[in-house]
Amino acid sequence: MELWQVFALLGGGLAAGTVNAVAGGGSLITFPLLVGLGLPGVAANVSNALSVAPGYAASAVASRPDLGGQKRRIWSIVPTIVVGTLCGSSLLLFTPRSVFDVVVPFLLLLAAAMMAFQDRLKALAGSRVTAGSTTYVQVTVFLCGLYGGYFNAAMGLLLIAALSLVLDESLRRISALKNVFSAVVGTTTVLTYSIFGPVNWAVVAVLVPATIVGGVIGARIARKLPSEVLRWTIVVFALAVAIVLFVT
Repeated sequence: MELWQVFALLGGGLAAGTVNAVAGGGSLITFPLLVGLGLPGVAANVSNALSVAPGYAASAVASRPDLGGQKRRIWSIVPTIVVGTLCGSSLLLFTPRSVFDVVVPFLLLLAAAMMAFQDRLKALAGSRVTAGSTTYVQVTVFLCGLYGGYFNAAMGLLLIAALSLVLDESLRRISALKNVFSAVVGTTTVLTYSIFGPVNWAVVAVLVPATIVGGVIGARIARKLPSEVLRWTIVVFALAVAIVLFVT
């Protein structure tokens, strides 16, 4: 690996860790970078998943002040998201990526719309969403785990958008939950891809420390941003990523 490639990976990892903690979707920085550096698609995907996982964990630790009173909720959801992630990882390893590549931009547009119109959607849903929150949350995290195990990029966007609809919590607390669930997905993919995936360990070694530092920085930024600023940052970023995926 040449020196300029190392610096490119360090910069990309720092940016990705920060974006993951603030809005989710940081893998849309590192994944195209790895492909641009010459890694095959699946190798880039699994190497990227392993590289950003420590950043997810760092963001989760830094988000502890906003996780108070959510311990029971977290433990009730972890098994579901693990199962979803294992299913998604199996799909990645045993099926072609071409179909899902077409679907990804539409999922991001859906996430952006959910965030932009969450107040109206909650009003339309009324008390039914709150009353059935446990079921809605379980289904949401399973599907997001499925997505995260398969492609990973922008999983945080989908998590935070969907959880905003089914939980009566502030966006900061939902963002903290997103960081925890992203860390669970990251840990599961690390264990799965380390055994079965075509990992480029040199890339992982360079990206991991950068994403950890970025994750800590991003979590602190997220806690200081006003809720509406954080909300619309996520919407704009989701739209931008979707456009990039459509044109590429």
